[in-house]
Formats: sequence, structure tokens, C-alpha cells
Amino acid sequence: MRITAVNPPFIKGYSRGQRSPAVTKSGTLYYPIWLAYAVGALEKAGHEVDLVDAPADGLDIEQTTGRISSFDPGLVIVETSTPSIESDVRFADTIAITGRFVVMVGTHPSALPYETLKMGERFAGLVAGEYENPLTGLAEAIENRKDPADVKGLYLRQTHGEVLFTGDGERVSNLDSLPYVSSIYSEHLDIYSYNNPNALYPQVMIMGGRGCPHDCTFCVFPQTMQGRKFRKRSIENITGEMLWIQNNMPEVRAVFFEDDTISVDRGRLRELAGSFIRNGVNVSWTSNMRADVDLETLSICKRAGLRTVCVGFESGSNRMLTNMRKGITVEMSLKFAENARKAGILVHGCFMVGTQGENRETMRETLEFALKINPDTAQFYPMMVYPGTEAYMQACESNNLVAENWRDWLTEEGLHSCVIKTDDLSSEDLVDFCDFARRRFYLRPLYIIRKLWISLFDGDERRRTFRAFSTFRKYLFRDSRRRL
Repeated sequence: MRITAVNPPFIKGYSRGQRSPAVTKSGTLYYPIWLAYAVGALEKAGHEVDLVDAPADGLDIEQTTGRISSFDPGLVIVETSTPSIESDVRFADTIAITGRFVVMVGTHPSALPYETLKMGERFAGLVAGEYENPLTGLAEAIENRKDPADVKGLYLRQTHGEVLFTGDGERVSNLDSLPYVSSIYSEHLDIYSYNNPNALYPQVMIMGGRGCPHDCTFCVFPQTMQGRKFRKRSIENITGEMLWIQNNMPEVRAVFFEDDTISVDRGRLRELAGSFIRNGVNVSWTSNMRADVDLETLSICKRAGLRTVCVGFESGSNRMLTNMRKGITVEMSLKFAENARKAGILVHGCFMVGTQGENRETMRETLEFALKINPDTAQFYPMMVYPGTEAYMQACESNNLVAENWRDWLTEEGLHSCVIKTDDLSSEDLVDFCDFARRRFYLRPLYIIRKLWISLFDGDERRRTFRAFSTFRKYLFRDSRRRL
């Protein structure tokens, strides 16, 4: 059967697929990676699928609905996010008017399935959690005129307004069974539309594993989609995709591993790096990484092509790290930064304020910590809390959530908006600190001189730096109260 998987229209440049969806100051635009994996599973099952990424292609509602109508699918899958959920529901209802079977997917409906269904009137239902298996089962049921209620993982709208939950769906146990997501990008998307300034351009985004065993209170994917259990692709399968990209997408300059953390199993990470070296993988790669990896592991990863790691250092206060259950210490982060520097790996540091118990002193510790680590690039932001996470529940229970509706998660222009406060700090205090910290970090004369010097001799670094700065500079120099 024909199926449309759509990342629907919202705001131009809206990066719906990332952990904190928004229009970003750095010009980052994530691939619709979850939709793309689902498209691969559905195509493997024999269905004809059209993947539509409206924000990346600049499509408005009329253009997107026109494309869906022309393709004439029997099933339409609508990706969602918390800030855009009201718009997403309206879009899903609009498509459902034509009589098509429309389901919503993503973190928000996974966390609030009943509330999401009640927001609309016509779309048929939603998938809770990871959605390749439920969608494959649903497509088979629709095609064979069977009852969708027999498919696990669905919340279905009933005739008189009731909601039927069909039971917990199964996550993909054998990740090697999924087609390479890069092959889905190659077939359906324009890779030049996507960018993450922490990787060379153009780049593709893949996953080497799913699920995260760590207990951070704020991280949305493990708590709503992937679960805490770590599932991994085989070394051979990941290496095979890297070689496929190298041979079939020669324009790609880098691969970004969008795992929650690729370093859950350090022994496996060393094996993966060794496989890249033995098999002649020569494409650059970037990954999210936890600040607890040793020098030996980082060094072999560097030899295997690792260029940059994105690290959630989060705070310079051990008390705040404990409150967010990060499972690392300031001392571990300092050691990691030293190891990365010795290995020759660039570090993008993420620093967050707004955890329960945050005050001006702990924020000051975080800024001093960031300057001491001195990563290649850094971002400072108030904690973004989303339904389904423990941090969101804490904010609600302590009356520290200041948002009144889902659209409040964004400014009018689509940037992140601070939706929390603490017992000691207002949301304005948190944003003002992040603005100050960002300027303090990036406007240091020695930092600017170092970046210019590196860019002078490294063409890749020059292009990466100036591409990011061209969009970032307008936010760096202006007073951006309530914008991150």
C-alpha cells in the first residue's frame, strides 16, 4: 500500500527531530531520523512510501497537503513535537478529512496519548513509543482490511469519543534488521538541507544503538521513546553503513552518530573504531559522548576518524549534577576534557542551568567551569523540560513550570523559550545568565584569535566556523531576553 510519512509544516527552519525542537541560533536542522527509520522498515515490508520533510523543503500546508493528495496514500504518519503539537494536531485533522487513516508519532503523544487524542477530532490515533513495529503492523492491518485494534502500541479513537489502548508495542530488538537510514536519506531527501555545525558539511545522521541506561532526569528520548535498556547494532552492521555512505554518497563529509551516548560500552566503542580502521572507513564522524571516556578509547577513535564529540557537561556544581542524576562529577568532566585535548578531538560542551536547587552561586560555578574546560564550542541554556520526563514532573509539582500552553516552549520566531524557574531564580534570570555566559565565552580575545588562527590553516574548520557564525552572530550581540 501507499504510505506518506510527513514531518509537517510549522515554522521555517524548525528542527523537530532534535531533543529540544526549535529553530536554532546556529542554523542546525536535524534529519527526520525517526521517520526515516520507520520509512525503511515499511519499505522493507513491501510498502511504497513517500517521506515528506516540510520544514526542510520549505513547504507550506497547502503544498504539503497537495503532495499527499497526489500520492494518494492509505496511511499517513505525522511526526510531532511538544512546541508544535497544536499545529500538528490541526494538520493531522486536515488530512483525516479526506478519509485517510492518520496516526501521530513522536515524544509528545507518547507521553500524553489521551490528551493528544482529545486535542483533535478526526485523526485516527497515535503510536506510543518507538514506532517501527507498530506502524508495520498497522500498515499490514489496513492493507488486509483487518482490525487495527489487534496491533500493539496504538491509541485509537473510537466512535463515541472513547480511546482504545491496544497494549504496549514492541521495540526493535534486532537493530541490524533495519535498512541503513542513510539509504533512506539518499532516496527521499536533499542532504544539503540539513546541518549540524558540530560536524563537517554536508553530513548524514545515523544511530549505532538505542536506549540509555543512565538516569538523567531531563533527557526525553530514553523516557518516552527508546527506553533505558541499551540495544546495539553489530560492529559489522555499523561499519557496513559507513562504507555504504562512503561508496554511495561521496558528497558526504561527515557522519553524526545521534545515539544518546555511543560510549555506553567503551570496549565496544574501541572495537567499532578498530573496525573502521581495518576496513578503510575514511569519512569523518562526530558523536554524542558522555564525559567519562578514557584516553585510550578517545585516541583509537581519533585514529578511526572521530573529529568532534558533543558532551553534556551540564553543570560546574557537583550538587546540581547529583540533583539531575547525571552520574558524573566535575572532576570526571575535567579529566575527560584533558583526555580529549590530548587525543586531538574537538569538544562541543553543553552547559545547562535551572535544575532543582539552582541559584546564582551554582550558575557562577558553571560559567567558571566552562571557561576552565575551554571546549572548542559551547552552548548555555536553561533546562528544557518535556512531558514524559521526570524533570517535567518535578517542575509541575514544585510550581516551577511557567508555560501556560505548549506553544510557550518557543518564542514567536521559533527559538527556544524558557519555561521553568527555580525557587531562587526567575525564568528571566536563567535566560539572562545564559546570554551573559555565551558572550563571556565567545567574546574572549584569546578565543577569537585561536579560532581565527585555526581557520587560517584548516579549510574544513574555516567553513564550519563561518557557516555557524553567519547565523549565530545576530543572537550573540543582541539582548535576547527569554531567548536561549
